[in-house]
This record gives sequence, structure tokens and C-alpha cells, in this order.
Amino acid sequence: MRTRQLRYLAAFSVALVIELGPLPAAHAKTQHVVHPGESIQAAVEAAKPGDTIVVQPGTYRENVLITTSRLTLRGSGDKTVVKPPAKAAKNPAKDTSKKTPNTTPKKTPNTTDKKTARTTPGKTAKKAAGNSCATAESGICVTGTAQRPVTGVRIRSLKVTGFAKNGIWGKYTDRMDVRGVTSVKNGQQGIGQEKSTRGTFRANTAKDNGQGGVFLANTVDEEGAALDTKGTVVRDNHLTGNRVGVGVRRLRVLTVQGNTLTGNCGGVFVVGDEGTPRAGDLSVLNNKVYENNKYCPPNPRLDFIQGTGILLTGVEDARVTGNTVRDNVGASPMSGGIVLFPSVVGTKNARNTIKDNVLTHNKPADLADRDAGPGNTFEGNTCTVSEPVGRCA
Repeated sequence: MRTRQLRYLAAFSVALVIELGPLPAAHAKTQHVVHPGESIQAAVEAAKPGDTIVVQPGTYRENVLITTSRLTLRGSGDKTVVKPPAKAAKNPAKDTSKKTPNTTPKKTPNTTDKKTARTTPGKTAKKAAGNSCATAESGICVTGTAQRPVTGVRIRSLKVTGFAKNGIWGKYTDRMDVRGVTSVKNGQQGIGQEKSTRGTFRANTAKDNGQGGVFLANTVDEEGAALDTKGTVVRDNHLTGNRVGVGVRRLRVLTVQGNTLTGNCGGVFVVGDEGTPRAGDLSVLNNKVYENNKYCPPNPRLDFIQGTGILLTGVEDARVTGNTVRDNVGASPMSGGIVLFPSVVGTKNARNTIKDNVLTHNKPADLADRDAGPGNTFEGNTCTVSEPVGRCA
């Protein structure tokens, strides 16, 4: 009986193998190495999900677009620099000297080495010309679609500087992770994302960018309800010299923790409006926010910014706890240590908790509730001057 059963099992196993056929081989993770003079973009386009692109020390003049999930882009700290492509002269000087023309046909060079993604400068320029990141004039873009977000992209240890728009920008991403990056002197945002979830922005430096050091939004070019980020984290970053150190616009469910913000026009701005669901249900905790006294002029939607530590406007159910906020001084309507301020459409802050913060030498006030929204609570805050009086412990 036992022998008969074994025969049946053997026959079944053979039939199963024939039915299923050979299993496909799993993709082996590959490391692509990019050297100075080669193209990061070419390596990105050659990579598959799970691959790592290692960019050697040097300066790379290109815009990099990532649309493949689970890629890692890693540099060598500030020695790996991504800058805008050099612009060709509009009216190059003509050489009027007589030369014998070279009539020998030029061979088309083989511009790509599959193993190391070697690319000539001409190839790099051609790639950039058809690159939406180049069109946007940003440095590194991670871009998916509403139907298919790009997931799990990691950017590590490099410097991005001099771009007209953003240094690093994600759109339609999930779990984008940016760490150890320096983003300096870009025209708008240093590092950020929109229409994205579960991002991590940790241990980065964002300095002297035209708008936000780190900026997160539901969307930047249209109105809309607040987006649930499902736990985005902005942590342990150093943010200085920007218009706003950390900007959070129309988002929910995220954490801004342990950052150092100094020398900006404003430290942390959490911004909502009348849309529903409203911005909020987020935490701003254990940050060091001091001397954010740079002057930024007004724009059509907002008064000038100077001397603002942490600002909530049009936000509900936020938790601002354990922050050290000092020496933020200015004469703007938004100036002060921790400030609750009406949104531009008049929506009041509601049910926010301001607790256990230490605020010193902020002017005109350490703690200012300037819109008197419903249900906001102030507890255990160490400070000297509050608006209205009685908010300090």
C-alpha cells in the first residue's frame, strides 16, 4: 500500500512541474557605478527595481529623473555634487580664420557602457533635453503617477545646488527616503514632495533655498483637501537661511521631530485652509527653533515673514510639544515664538495642543494665540510673554 502511495505522489509531482513550467529567475540586485564625466541619468535608465547607483565624487551637471521603484541613489557626501547643466552661449563668437575642412566622416561613438553606464557629455545633454525634471529646472525628481506611484526610492549622501526650482522633489511617491543630503541655494524648495505618502526626510541639510528647506504639500499648483500622508517623517535635519525651514501645507498624519531650525525667516509653518478634510492631526515635537530673524518680503497671499518660530494657521488637532523656541524676533503679524494665526481665508485653528514647550526671548511674544479658535489648549509651557496673558505656565 505504501509503495502504491509513493508512486501516486511521484506521478503527481512530475505532472505539477510540467504544468507550472520552470520558475522565472529573480532579478539579481546590481550596483551601477557612475564616475565624473559619465551620466547619472543613463545609469538610472539602465537600472531595475532593487538596484543601487553609486555616484563617485565629482560634479555632475544634469537633471536626474527617477521613475523606477526601489532604486537607491548614493553619493559620497558633499563630494558628490549635482548642478544644473551648463548653458551654451547664445551668440558664440565666430571663427573667421580659414581652415581646411575635415571631410572625413565622423564615426558615431558608442556612448554607453552597459556595466558602468558610461555616457559622453553629448549623451547627457540629449537625455536631459527630454527629461521632465530638466523642464521643471529641478535637480533630482522622483516621479510616478496617481495610478502607479513610485515606491521605495532612496537618495543618500550627495549635494544638490543651484537649480532654478527644487533641489530634490517627489511627486506621486510612496516611502521615498532622503537622508544625508545637502540641498543649497536652489530657487524654490530644497527638498520636498507633493501628492505623496510615507516619506522619510532625515539628517539632511537645507540651506539658503528660496522657499522651503523641507517642504511637503498635498499639491503645489491647485487647491484641494488635506492629504493623509500615512506617517511621513521629517527628522534630525539642519535647516538654515531659507524662507521657511520646514513647510507643511494641507497635510495630515505626519511628524516633524528633532530638527534644528535657525537663520530662516520662519522656522516651522503648518498651513491649512477651509478645505475638508482639514490640515492637522500631526506632531511638531522636540525641535530646536531659534533666531529665525531673516527678512522675507510679502507676496500677494502673505505678509512679510521675520522672527517666526512655529506657526499654525488653519490647522486642527495638531500637537506642538517639547520644542525649544528662543530669540525669534520680528515685527510681522506672524512674529513670535509659537503663533496661532488665522489662515488667509479666515479659517481658525481648532483643538490644537500646545504643551511643554520652552520659549524664551521671542518678540513680540513667546506664545501668541492670535485667532482665538475653538478648543486650543496651552499647558506646561515655560515662557514669559503670551498673547493673551495667562498662556505661560
